Amino acid sequence: MQTETRTVETPDGEMPVYMAHPDEQPSRAVIVIQEAFGVNDHIEDVTRRAAAAGYLAVAPHVFHRSGGGTVSYGDMEGVMKHFQQLSDKTFVEDLDATLGLVHAEGIANDSTGIVGFCVGGRLTFVAGAARALGAAVSFYGGGIVQGRSENMPTLLPKIDEMKTPWLGLFGDQDKGISVDDVEQLRTALKDARVETEIVRYADAGHGFHCDARPEAYNAEAAADGWKRTLSWFGEHLA
Repeated sequence: MQTETRTVETPDGEMPVYMAHPDEQPSRAVIVIQEAFGVNDHIEDVTRRAAAAGYLAVAPHVFHRSGGGTVSYGDMEGVMKHFQQLSDKTFVEDLDATLGLVHAEGIANDSTGIVGFCVGGRLTFVAGAARALGAAVSFYGGGIVQGRSENMPTLLPKIDEMKTPWLGLFGDQDKGISVDDVEQLRTALKDARVETEIVRYADAGHGFHCDARPEAYNAEAAADGWKRTLSWFGEHLA
C-alpha cells in the first residue's frame, strides 16, 4: 500500500486530500469523510483500511476553509471554529473536487462509495442526495433529522432527492442522536427512491467506531459496522 497527500482546487482555495492506494490497481474507490476532529490519525487509519480492502481510498480535509489541521478529542471550542465555516453547499464543492481526483484514477461515480463519521456521517447523507454515487454509509451522523445550524439544516426534505443507496449505523446510547430521531428517519426513508437501511446497536454510543477514543469505542459494534460497510459497497458499487 502507498499513501500520499495531494491537493485539489475548490472555489475557496486548495484542499488537501489524504490518499491510500492498494497494492493492486483498483477499479473502485471509497471517500472517507472525517469526524468533527479533522483528518487525524484515526481517519487516516480508516482510509488505509478501505485501501486494504482493495479500494482507492481518499479523505478530503473539509476544514480547509477554517485553517485546516486537526482538533483534539473533546476540544469542542476548536470544533465550533471549524463548523462556522462548514456548510452543505461548500461540502458538495469539496466532494466534487475529490471526485475529480477519483475520476483522474479512471474510477467513475457509480464505482465510488462514501463513508462518514459523526459530522461526516451527516455530510455523507448530503452527498447521497446531491450526487449519484455507488453507495453511502453514515456512522452516527448527527444532525440528519434535527439539523445543526443554518448552514447545516435538517436533511429530511432531501430524502426525495436521494440518488445513492444509503446505510445508516447508530448507537442507542448516543447522547446526541436520540432513538426517536433514528426511528423518525427510518420511517421517512420509506419514501426514498433508492435502497436504504438503518442498523441500531443497543450498547453503543456516539463514536463507537473510533478505537482512538477508549471511552467511546465499542469493539463489537465497530467490527459489525465495518463489515456491513464493506458489504454495502460490495453489493452496490459498479
